[in-house]
Amino acid sequence: MAETKTVHSPLVTYFSMLSLLTLCPPFVILLWYTMVHADGSVCQTWDYLKQHGLQGFINIWPRPTAIAWKIIACYAAFEAALQLLLPGKKVEGPISPEGNRPVYKANGVAAYVVTLVTYLSLWWFGIFNPSIVYDNLGEIFSALIFGSLVFCVFLYIKGHLAPSSTDSGSSGNMIIDFYWGLELYPRIGKNFDIKVFTNCRFGMMSWAVLALTYCIKQYEQNGKVADSMLVNTILMLVYVTKFFWWEAGYWNTMDIAHDRAGFYICWGCLVWVPSVYTSPGMYLVNHPVNLGLQLALYILAAGILSIYVNYDCDRQRQEFRRTNGKCLVWGRAPSKIVASYTTTSGQTKISLLLTSGWWGLSRHFHYVPEILAAFFWTVPALFNHFLPYFYVIFLTILLFDRAKRDDDRCRSKYGKYWKLYCEKVRYRIVPGIY
Repeated sequence: MAETKTVHSPLVTYFSMLSLLTLCPPFVILLWYTMVHADGSVCQTWDYLKQHGLQGFINIWPRPTAIAWKIIACYAAFEAALQLLLPGKKVEGPISPEGNRPVYKANGVAAYVVTLVTYLSLWWFGIFNPSIVYDNLGEIFSALIFGSLVFCVFLYIKGHLAPSSTDSGSSGNMIIDFYWGLELYPRIGKNFDIKVFTNCRFGMMSWAVLALTYCIKQYEQNGKVADSMLVNTILMLVYVTKFFWWEAGYWNTMDIAHDRAGFYICWGCLVWVPSVYTSPGMYLVNHPVNLGLQLALYILAAGILSIYVNYDCDRQRQEFRRTNGKCLVWGRAPSKIVASYTTTSGQTKISLLLTSGWWGLSRHFHYVPEILAAFFWTVPALFNHFLPYFYVIFLTILLFDRAKRDDDRCRSKYGKYWKLYCEKVRYRIVPGIY
């Protein structure tokens, strides 16, 4: 078994682990409570907690209910069935450190279309009202917090007792193993990939489902949908559509190909994505803003442009990899660095590092339009409250940290070639600044 390498120092890992365990679950509940019951005002929630103390916080934490568990179970079972049963072409992931190459079934777009059509049809024909999801949102988030923790314990036990591949191993430290995970590609049986389920089919799919839920709830409540909510919902749906269109490319990213299946990535996708990533829409349900046609269209256009640039960055690199550098980048032959590296099994492999197009501007330029897109689907809320912008701030911190982790990993993997690459592409994220 390969040993787990910690990305950060043990001290930072312990701090992150303890922070996630102790601060993130209550934060999810406080975010929901503030958005839904405290008018989006951090001050109002703070005053309440100051007045009522710990007992006040215990009182606002919803208890998981039978209906919450039923909604989660039906949704999870439906997405798992689609992942297993819908047809899709076979796609190979990148070669792992142990020399393994995972094979996936690329049916994300089909699962996405079936999910949204089913959800809207259930509402349209009066079978299930999405407002029920919004009305039980606190209980659902509460159930997800506890259920996902149990799921992460299952992953920890599975990693020790029944790993799915040789890309698995222990650091010898229980906390680090639980936090970062033991397995790179855990599967149930041969075909059910756990990370594809947690990250893509549960986490990202729930983003689209909840975006629609908030829109429908506002319509049911007010008899109309404000243009601010429409802009928010459209941009979120465009972004998630882009994600599933590009899902096979996502399987080459750090989340899938480098981060193991532990608390950090799996709890995050099962709980943090549905609650925090959708929070601007959650706020807009009870705070409709009338932007006016012109401003709404400007924001919509800027958001769609940002999502397109983000997509085009990934498409450019994917095409470059697919053709082994024999393609055009911005109308000309790409400039590149041919880098060799050695796998843990001692094999020498070759990688091409793209140094032109979007990837010539900075090493992680694709994060710039991603952060801008998040800003544009949040800005319809205007600036009465700070909390709707929490996701934008969190995303910025997350992506800057991810860029550093990716740079550190590539430096250790490619050595002198990475140094050469950094000399050619000097900036990490923001061209000319950082």
